[in-house]
Amino acid sequence: MTLTHALIVSGLLSWLMNLGLILAVLALARQVGLLHERIQPVGALSLGKAIQAGEAAPRFTLPSLTGGSVSLGGRNAQGQSTLLFFLSESCPVCKTLLPMLASLRQQERARLRVVLASDGAADVHQAFITAQRLQAFPYVLSREVGLAYQISKLPYGVLIDASGSVVTHGLINTREHLESLLEAQELGFASIQAFRAASAATQPALFEQVH
Repeated sequence: MTLTHALIVSGLLSWLMNLGLILAVLALARQVGLLHERIQPVGALSLGKAIQAGEAAPRFTLPSLTGGSVSLGGRNAQGQSTLLFFLSESCPVCKTLLPMLASLRQQERARLRVVLASDGAADVHQAFITAQRLQAFPYVLSREVGLAYQISKLPYGVLIDASGSVVTHGLINTREHLESLLEAQELGFASIQAFRAASAATQPALFEQVH
């Protein structure tokens, strides 16, 4: 075999290997896509707080760093639910969720108010409010509120209905987690996980009735 032939054969083998790798990557990508379709997104994960869904939310009346005062718990005079969103000025995930909270506040303003809650030095949070343009949100600093809900991880959301009862709560890391709190309220369950568990439990019974 001449050198030219050897180079041609080597080139063909290299091309075939690259083609095989491309086909393998495409097949793997297809399998990942199918797996993604089969796995339903999970809702916000509840961390087993002392205050459970259906219980009365603790009552607080606190000054807001953005002006006025904020009442938590009890009946809401405007008939709004309250999303109490616990965050920190040093939490990167919290910052990524702020635009989503602003959008949610605009879209659901008739039925939902969004209250930001944290603790620490007021001047630090005032700077955070200015930097993140959070002047439109009620913003409370209270260690007592965090203790009442046993907040240990951030960001965390608690949804309180217009009557002052806790609807659902959970750790919020994505937009889907945020939306799952409202979805759970619409479905009438303490969480999306509880809804799916109830649905799974009723499916065999429904199957037996059909047959």
